Amino acid sequence: MMIQVRKTIFSLLAILAATQVDAQENGKQKTIDITSTFKPVLREAVKINFSAAPPPADTTKPRLTYNIPNQNLYFMYQPVSLKPMALQVDSAGRWDNSNFVKLGFGNFQTPFVQAGFTFGDGSGNALSILADHVASKGKLPFQQYSQTGLKLNGTKRTIGNQEWNGGVKLQSDQYYRYGFEPNTLVLDKEQDSLRVRYQTIGAEIGFRNIEPTTYGISYHPQLKISAFNDNYKNAESNAILNLPIQKGLGEKVGIDLSFTADLTRYKRHDSVAINNNLFYLSPSIFYKTENVRVNAGIRPSWDNGDFKLLPNIELEVGTSDKEFTVQAGWTGYFRKTTFESLANFNPWIKRPDSLLNTRIGEIYGGIKGTLGSHFAYGAKLGVMQFTNAALLANDTVTGRTFDYINETRMKALNLAGELSYTQGEAFYVKAGLNMYRYTGLKTQDQAWGLIPTELTGSIRWQPLKDLFLKADLFAWEGANARRKDLSDFKQSGAFDLNAGVEFRITKALNLWLQMNNILNNKYQRWNQYEVLGFNVLGGVVFRFDTK
Repeated sequence: MMIQVRKTIFSLLAILAATQVDAQENGKQKTIDITSTFKPVLREAVKINFSAAPPPADTTKPRLTYNIPNQNLYFMYQPVSLKPMALQVDSAGRWDNSNFVKLGFGNFQTPFVQAGFTFGDGSGNALSILADHVASKGKLPFQQYSQTGLKLNGTKRTIGNQEWNGGVKLQSDQYYRYGFEPNTLVLDKEQDSLRVRYQTIGAEIGFRNIEPTTYGISYHPQLKISAFNDNYKNAESNAILNLPIQKGLGEKVGIDLSFTADLTRYKRHDSVAINNNLFYLSPSIFYKTENVRVNAGIRPSWDNGDFKLLPNIELEVGTSDKEFTVQAGWTGYFRKTTFESLANFNPWIKRPDSLLNTRIGEIYGGIKGTLGSHFAYGAKLGVMQFTNAALLANDTVTGRTFDYINETRMKALNLAGELSYTQGEAFYVKAGLNMYRYTGLKTQDQAWGLIPTELTGSIRWQPLKDLFLKADLFAWEGANARRKDLSDFKQSGAFDLNAGVEFRITKALNLWLQMNNILNNKYQRWNQYEVLGFNVLGGVVFRFDTK
């Protein structure tokens, strides 16, 4: 009870206190004082860190398609000119040298010297010098010869889209007319005119534009002059001016305007001079695409004033990859007959009394192409007609010289073919066939001195960087010949195999070996003139640069 009374008293007292306080506060004025030092500040931005993840590996192989054209070069087949006594010895290797001296010696008392030098800056200015000498003496009486030559060639490029080129040639060859019958004759090679010496001095100059002009014109004029004579005071001078000009009429069509002047003055020591001049124009229109090439034109010619209009039509149609191409043509052209050309063909030629140029008309068809990236092939079949063909037959006294005989008209069926395989610069093999069947002769019984069938082959192999091997094959069917008593016969065929090797000893020294007529065949290219048998030469090559 007492506890209850106490609680009541305390409650009343609390109520009275609260009422008193509220009464005091209601009597005052209400104010609010706010004091603050707050400054607004932007919160520092949060940087996002990027961590790049590696891309997933691509395991698929890309398929890349390349269209690389075949790098084989195609040339119209031409038979190799063979000289019975000439030792066809050349440098057996293709080294990266520009200055060298090659020395050698062989049986048949054969010295061999060859030297080559080149100068240039690598930007179109170059000068090359080549000198050589070779001689041999066979087992037969007076069976000897020598050949000495010097050639200089230079190229100069100018700023104005021009390139000049020129050269000088000096050649001195000496032979003995040892093919006399009967061979029991006692002759002196000095007093009996057995020795014959040919000397040639020639020069040429020309220039061309490197790129076609603004109007699409390309030009390359050339001038060649030469003087040729023998030790019997028979002399000849030649000058050839060639002016080819082409103008494009778009990307596929163009015109070709070419002019050639071929002038010859030949004088025997005991007669008046003979002028043999040939002029011809070759206007044509050409059309060229990736698969088709057409050249259609004519060739008006003046052979010593005698006008002839010759055709000049050629057609090629092939695939884009050059694997197969069909060729056809109807052409006419001249083969110039000079004392120099006859002596180069047969060094035992007797000085001619006249010079008649050979006019040739030909209708042909053929194919060419590639098999893969290494094989190349070509074949051609043509029908030819010769006017004033040059034939050679033994004279009627001793047979030691050959008479120049003119055949007014002659026909021939020609079959030619080539097959080659190339494996970079390390291996190369080539085989060629050239076959003629002469018919329809008007003044002669046979085509004296012309080879009916010829087969050639060559191999170049570089199995190691410092080793080079080569081999050559020459085989032909014997030509029809006429003896000094005017009886005719067919000569025996020939099979000539050559081989050579060259290898490096040091950076500046090579050794070489050359073997000719390995089978020791005693054949005759020209009647009564037996060639040298097996001959071997060897020596060293000194190189003046060591790249």
